[in-house]
Amino acid sequence: MNLILLQPDEWLDDTHATVRDPRRLRHLVDVHRAAPGDSLTVGALDGLMGRGELLALSDSEARFRVTLEREPPAPLPVHLLLALPRPRMLARTLEHVSALGVKRVSLMHTRRVEKSYWQSPELKPEKIRQHLLLGLEQARDTRLPEITLETRFKPFVEDRLPALLEGRRGLLAHPGLAQACPRAITEPTLLAIGPEGGFVDYEVEKFLELGFEGIHLGERILRVETAVTALLARLF
Repeated sequence: MNLILLQPDEWLDDTHATVRDPRRLRHLVDVHRAAPGDSLTVGALDGLMGRGELLALSDSEARFRVTLEREPPAPLPVHLLLALPRPRMLARTLEHVSALGVKRVSLMHTRRVEKSYWQSPELKPEKIRQHLLLGLEQARDTRLPEITLETRFKPFVEDRLPALLEGRRGLLAHPGLAQACPRAITEPTLLAIGPEGGFVDYEVEKFLELGFEGIHLGERILRVETAVTALLARLF
Protein backbone atom coordinates (compact mmCIF):
# COMPACT_ATOMS: atom_id res chain seq x y z
CA MET A 1 0.00 0.00 0.00
CA ASN A 2 1.99 2.94 -1.33
CA LEU A 3 -0.97 5.30 -1.00
CA ILE A 4 -3.61 5.65 1.71
CA LEU A 5 -6.65 6.19 -0.49
CA LEU A 6 -9.34 8.01 1.48
CA GLN A 7 -12.96 7.17 0.70
CA PRO A 8 -15.70 9.85 0.76
CA ASP A 9 -17.17 8.56 4.03
CA GLU A 10 -13.77 8.68 5.78
CA TRP A 11 -13.49 12.49 5.73
CA LEU A 12 -14.33 14.28 8.98
CA ASP A 13 -13.89 17.73 7.43
CA ASP A 14 -11.77 19.32 4.68
CA THR A 15 -8.45 18.47 6.38
CA HIS A 16 -9.11 15.50 8.68
CA ALA A 17 -9.93 11.87 7.91
CA THR A 18 -10.28 8.62 9.83
CA VAL A 19 -9.50 5.14 8.48
CA ARG A 20 -11.22 2.18 10.15
CA ASP A 21 -10.73 -0.50 7.48
CA PRO A 22 -8.96 -3.49 9.11
CA ARG A 23 -6.83 -4.27 6.02
CA ARG A 24 -5.33 -0.81 5.82
CA LEU A 25 -4.91 -0.56 9.58
CA ARG A 26 -2.91 -3.83 9.57
CA HIS A 27 -0.78 -2.50 6.73
CA LEU A 28 -0.04 0.71 8.60
CA VAL A 29 1.11 -1.27 11.64
CA ASP A 30 2.80 -4.31 10.08
CA VAL A 31 4.37 -2.81 6.93
CA HIS A 32 4.72 0.93 7.48
CA ARG A 33 5.28 0.51 11.21
CA ALA A 34 3.57 3.87 11.46
CA ALA A 35 3.41 5.95 14.63
CA PRO A 36 1.71 9.25 15.48
CA GLY A 37 3.66 12.11 13.94
CA ASP A 38 4.60 10.18 10.78
CA SER A 39 3.82 11.74 7.39
CA LEU A 40 2.41 9.36 4.76
CA THR A 41 1.28 9.65 1.15
CA VAL A 42 -2.49 10.01 0.95
CA GLY A 43 -5.08 10.74 -1.69
CA ALA A 44 -8.79 11.42 -2.02
CA LEU A 45 -10.63 8.88 -4.15
CA ASP A 46 -11.09 10.48 -7.60
CA GLY A 47 -9.33 13.58 -6.31
CA LEU A 48 -5.97 15.09 -5.40
CA MET A 49 -2.97 13.56 -3.64
CA GLY A 50 -0.73 14.86 -0.87
CA ARG A 51 0.50 14.10 2.62
CA GLY A 52 -1.26 12.94 5.74
CA GLU A 53 0.12 13.45 9.23
CA LEU A 54 -0.83 10.51 11.42
CA LEU A 55 -2.43 12.04 14.54
CA ALA A 56 -3.54 8.84 16.28
CA LEU A 57 -3.38 5.09 15.65
CA SER A 58 -5.18 2.30 17.48
CA ASP A 59 -6.52 -1.18 16.72
CA SER A 60 -9.76 0.35 15.51
CA GLU A 61 -8.81 3.53 13.66
CA ALA A 62 -6.13 5.81 12.24
CA ARG A 63 -6.70 9.57 12.26
CA PHE A 64 -4.94 11.92 9.82
CA ARG A 65 -4.47 15.63 9.21
CA VAL A 66 -4.41 15.87 5.42
CA THR A 67 -2.96 18.32 2.91
CA LEU A 68 -3.76 17.67 -0.76
CA GLU A 69 -1.94 19.66 -3.43
CA ARG A 70 -1.15 17.63 -6.55
CA GLU A 71 -2.87 15.74 -9.32
CA PRO A 72 -2.59 11.94 -9.63
CA PRO A 73 -0.56 10.43 -12.49
CA ALA A 74 -1.91 10.95 -16.00
CA PRO A 75 -4.08 8.08 -17.26
CA LEU A 76 -3.15 5.97 -20.26
CA PRO A 77 -4.98 7.07 -23.44
CA VAL A 78 -6.63 3.66 -23.85
CA HIS A 79 -9.99 1.98 -23.55
CA LEU A 80 -9.31 -1.72 -22.98
CA LEU A 81 -11.64 -4.32 -24.52
CA LEU A 82 -10.84 -7.52 -22.66
CA ALA A 83 -12.44 -10.91 -23.20
CA LEU A 84 -13.56 -12.01 -19.74
CA PRO A 85 -10.72 -14.07 -18.16
CA ARG A 86 -11.24 -16.93 -15.75
CA PRO A 87 -12.16 -15.57 -12.30
CA ARG A 88 -8.79 -15.94 -10.58
CA MET A 89 -7.02 -14.34 -13.52
CA LEU A 90 -9.62 -11.57 -13.67
CA ALA A 91 -8.79 -10.46 -10.13
CA ARG A 92 -5.08 -10.12 -10.88
CA THR A 93 -5.69 -8.49 -14.25
CA LEU A 94 -7.96 -5.81 -12.80
CA GLU A 95 -5.29 -4.94 -10.24
CA HIS A 96 -2.65 -4.73 -12.99
CA VAL A 97 -4.66 -2.51 -15.35
CA SER A 98 -5.68 -0.23 -12.49
CA ALA A 99 -2.05 0.14 -11.40
CA LEU A 100 -0.90 0.84 -14.96
CA GLY A 101 -3.34 3.72 -15.44
CA VAL A 102 -6.14 2.26 -17.59
CA LYS A 103 -9.37 4.14 -16.84
CA ARG A 104 -11.91 2.39 -19.09
CA VAL A 105 -12.32 -1.38 -19.38
CA SER A 106 -15.04 -3.31 -21.19
CA LEU A 107 -15.16 -6.98 -20.21
CA MET A 108 -16.71 -8.82 -23.13
CA HIS A 109 -17.99 -12.25 -24.02
CA THR A 110 -16.34 -14.16 -26.87
CA ARG A 111 -16.66 -17.69 -28.21
CA ARG A 112 -13.91 -19.09 -25.98
CA VAL A 113 -15.14 -17.42 -22.79
CA GLU A 114 -16.95 -19.99 -20.66
CA LYS A 115 -20.46 -18.83 -19.82
CA SER A 116 -19.96 -19.86 -16.20
CA TYR A 117 -17.37 -17.08 -15.81
CA TRP A 118 -20.17 -14.51 -15.91
CA GLN A 119 -21.63 -16.01 -12.72
CA SER A 120 -18.41 -15.59 -10.75
CA PRO A 121 -18.49 -13.64 -7.46
CA GLU A 122 -15.45 -11.76 -8.82
CA LEU A 123 -17.84 -9.81 -11.06
CA LYS A 124 -19.85 -8.42 -8.17
CA PRO A 125 -19.40 -4.63 -8.07
CA GLU A 126 -17.85 -4.68 -4.60
CA LYS A 127 -15.27 -7.30 -5.65
CA ILE A 128 -14.35 -5.41 -8.82
CA ARG A 129 -14.00 -2.22 -6.80
CA GLN A 130 -11.76 -3.97 -4.26
CA HIS A 131 -9.32 -5.13 -6.96
CA LEU A 132 -9.26 -1.71 -8.63
CA LEU A 133 -8.54 0.01 -5.32
CA LEU A 134 -5.63 -2.34 -4.66
CA GLY A 135 -4.15 -1.34 -8.01
CA LEU A 136 -4.57 2.36 -7.25
CA GLU A 137 -2.91 1.96 -3.84
CA GLN A 138 0.01 0.16 -5.43
CA ALA A 139 0.60 2.79 -8.12
CA ARG A 140 -0.22 5.92 -6.08
CA ASP A 141 -3.22 6.87 -8.16
CA THR A 142 -6.67 8.08 -7.13
CA ARG A 143 -8.83 7.87 -10.27
CA LEU A 144 -11.04 4.79 -10.17
CA PRO A 145 -11.38 2.99 -13.54
CA GLU A 146 -14.79 2.52 -15.15
CA ILE A 147 -15.74 -1.12 -15.82
CA THR A 148 -18.55 -2.17 -18.16
CA LEU A 149 -19.79 -5.70 -18.87
CA GLU A 150 -20.61 -6.75 -22.43
CA THR A 151 -22.19 -10.20 -22.19
CA ARG A 152 -23.13 -10.57 -25.90
CA PHE A 153 -20.40 -10.26 -28.51
CA LYS A 154 -22.36 -9.58 -31.70
CA PRO A 155 -24.63 -6.77 -30.35
CA PHE A 156 -21.61 -5.15 -28.71
CA VAL A 157 -19.45 -5.23 -31.84
CA GLU A 158 -22.21 -4.23 -34.24
CA ASP A 159 -24.19 -1.72 -32.18
CA ARG A 160 -21.81 -0.09 -29.69
CA LEU A 161 -18.25 -0.63 -30.83
CA PRO A 162 -18.37 1.67 -33.90
CA ALA A 163 -19.19 4.65 -31.66
CA LEU A 164 -16.41 3.72 -29.22
CA LEU A 165 -13.96 3.59 -32.11
CA GLU A 166 -14.71 7.14 -33.29
CA GLY A 167 -11.65 9.31 -32.72
CA ARG A 168 -9.57 6.35 -31.53
CA ARG A 169 -7.03 4.02 -33.08
CA GLY A 170 -8.30 0.45 -32.93
CA LEU A 171 -5.73 -2.26 -32.16
CA LEU A 172 -6.55 -5.97 -32.10
CA ALA A 173 -3.95 -8.06 -30.27
CA HIS A 174 -3.99 -11.64 -31.53
CA PRO A 175 -1.25 -14.21 -32.29
CA GLY A 176 -0.37 -14.53 -35.95
CA LEU A 177 -1.61 -11.16 -37.14
CA ALA A 178 0.62 -9.22 -39.49
CA GLN A 179 1.86 -6.17 -37.63
CA ALA A 180 4.28 -6.16 -34.70
CA CYS A 181 3.04 -4.26 -31.68
CA PRO A 182 3.84 -0.55 -32.06
CA ARG A 183 5.68 1.32 -29.33
CA ALA A 184 5.22 4.55 -27.41
CA ILE A 185 2.02 5.73 -29.05
CA THR A 186 0.20 8.76 -27.63
CA GLU A 187 -3.09 8.84 -29.53
CA PRO A 188 -6.40 7.69 -27.99
CA THR A 189 -6.61 3.93 -28.50
CA LEU A 190 -9.13 1.11 -28.32
CA LEU A 191 -7.20 -2.09 -27.52
CA ALA A 192 -8.89 -5.49 -27.87
CA ILE A 193 -7.37 -8.55 -26.17
CA GLY A 194 -8.84 -12.04 -26.41
CA PRO A 195 -9.28 -14.89 -23.93
CA GLU A 196 -7.12 -17.95 -23.29
CA GLY A 197 -6.88 -19.51 -26.75
CA GLY A 198 -7.46 -16.17 -28.47
CA PHE A 199 -10.30 -14.92 -30.63
CA VAL A 200 -11.95 -17.22 -33.18
CA ASP A 201 -11.68 -16.30 -36.88
CA TYR A 202 -15.18 -14.78 -37.00
CA GLU A 203 -14.35 -12.42 -34.14
CA VAL A 204 -11.05 -11.37 -35.70
CA GLU A 205 -12.87 -10.61 -38.96
CA LYS A 206 -15.48 -8.48 -37.21
CA PHE A 207 -12.80 -6.33 -35.56
CA LEU A 208 -10.81 -5.96 -38.78
CA GLU A 209 -13.95 -5.00 -40.73
CA LEU A 210 -14.47 -2.11 -38.32
CA GLY A 211 -10.96 -0.82 -38.99
CA PHE A 212 -8.93 -2.35 -36.18
CA GLU A 213 -5.26 -2.99 -36.91
CA GLY A 214 -4.13 -6.53 -36.18
CA ILE A 215 -1.00 -6.66 -33.99
CA HIS A 216 1.03 -9.34 -32.24
CA LEU A 217 3.68 -9.66 -29.52
CA GLY A 218 5.81 -12.25 -31.29
CA GLU A 219 5.77 -16.03 -31.42
CA ARG A 220 5.27 -16.68 -27.71
CA ILE A 221 1.77 -17.44 -26.46
CA LEU A 222 1.19 -15.57 -23.21
CA ARG A 223 -1.33 -15.80 -20.41
CA VAL A 224 -3.94 -13.06 -20.54
CA GLU A 225 -2.64 -11.19 -17.50
CA THR A 226 0.90 -11.27 -18.93
CA ALA A 227 -0.25 -10.19 -22.39
CA VAL A 228 -2.25 -7.27 -20.97
CA THR A 229 0.74 -5.97 -19.01
CA ALA A 230 3.18 -6.49 -21.89
CA LEU A 231 0.94 -4.76 -24.42
CA LEU A 232 0.23 -1.75 -22.22
CA ALA A 233 3.90 -1.37 -21.33
CA ARG A 234 5.00 -1.53 -24.96
CA LEU A 235 2.22 0.58 -26.45
CA PHE A 236 2.30 3.46 -23.97
